[in-house]
Amino acid sequence: MSTLERARCSLRAHPLALDAAIAAGVLACMVAGSFAVPRGANGVTWGMRTPDPLGLVLMVLAAAALVLRRRFPKGVLAVTGTISLVESLTGDPRAPVAMAAVVALYTVAATTDRTTTWRVGLLTMTVLTAAAMLAGPLPWYAQENLGLLAWTGIGATAGDAVRSRRAVVQAIRERAERAERTREEEARRRVAEERLRIARDLHDVVAHHIALVNVQAGVAAHVMDRRPDQAKEALAHVREASRSALDELRATVGLLRQSGDPEAPTEPAPGLSLLDDLAGTFRSAGLPVEVARTDHGTELPAAVDLAAYRCIQEALTNVRKHAGTSVRAEVSVVRVGGNIEVTVVDDGAGADGEPGDGGGHGLLGMRERVTAVGGTLTTGPRHGGGFRVHAILPVTTRTTAPGETA
Repeated sequence: MSTLERARCSLRAHPLALDAAIAAGVLACMVAGSFAVPRGANGVTWGMRTPDPLGLVLMVLAAAALVLRRRFPKGVLAVTGTISLVESLTGDPRAPVAMAAVVALYTVAATTDRTTTWRVGLLTMTVLTAAAMLAGPLPWYAQENLGLLAWTGIGATAGDAVRSRRAVVQAIRERAERAERTREEEARRRVAEERLRIARDLHDVVAHHIALVNVQAGVAAHVMDRRPDQAKEALAHVREASRSALDELRATVGLLRQSGDPEAPTEPAPGLSLLDDLAGTFRSAGLPVEVARTDHGTELPAAVDLAAYRCIQEALTNVRKHAGTSVRAEVSVVRVGGNIEVTVVDDGAGADGEPGDGGGHGLLGMRERVTAVGGTLTTGPRHGGGFRVHAILPVTTRTTAPGETA
């Protein structure tokens, strides 16, 4: 960032200091101008006249009012206009006190609408110029009176131009931001449509080949004893169909991968058989975990087994992150009828960042996993302290379609 940019940012951060500097500059110009004496064709001679004390006081008051021009633009214009009017009627008309009123009028024009600028500008020009022409000590046609009319008009016009430029720049910026949002929304829409198309293709591929495998496997089982040659031929069709399904599945899923995504793992997906190892990792990290199971011998579908494992893993992770120190966790896996109930509880006091029921990405992920296999998930604080995660998973996989209530 250049020195000019840093200075500009610093002035924007301290507008009151900037207004004080502008007021000081205006005061210096007014005081310097009060010493100037016009000498006709000879131009301007400096130091030939001593300013009127009342004029100096009015200059200081008008400049002091400019410090608040951003906060109270119309009020500052009223104060500086009144001071200029007093100077025009009672003091030396050559004292440039009206310079403060011109700056205040510029501020009003730059911060309001055009209608207000016209009304306030015409009123200021009319009152100051008419007072100087009709009640001032100089003739009505004096150049000081005409200069007052010109300078007030310039202040109003300049402020209106600045306001119009700011409005144009803001409109351009808003259009650019709106166009950027539109492009992003369009990109997201196209990505969603492409994912939906890939999902449909994936469903068609898997459904076709799995149906073919199922038919050929049934044929093989039917003719295995009487016609083994035909059974071998059917099994060969099964192998070919499964290989084609895997190839097409790999190609379709590959479209969803990013360039830096890791390769697909070759080891089997984790399940409740690794629950003791999972608890051991948390014990090594300083979280006492007790495991109780009454589901031994229960064969779970792969999706249900993975969902149960991930729920326990995420729940223990939340305990470690949010439950505070000196906390214990208990994990229970119980077979109840046709369901497996997984419960994770802790006795921690909780922390400010602990997600409530339905909150947090972790709990949302658990809920989606459980719902996907046809189960239910309840989470929430325990009576007396701690948190509880309870999932009911069916032993037989029962997936739900999107939008269907589980």
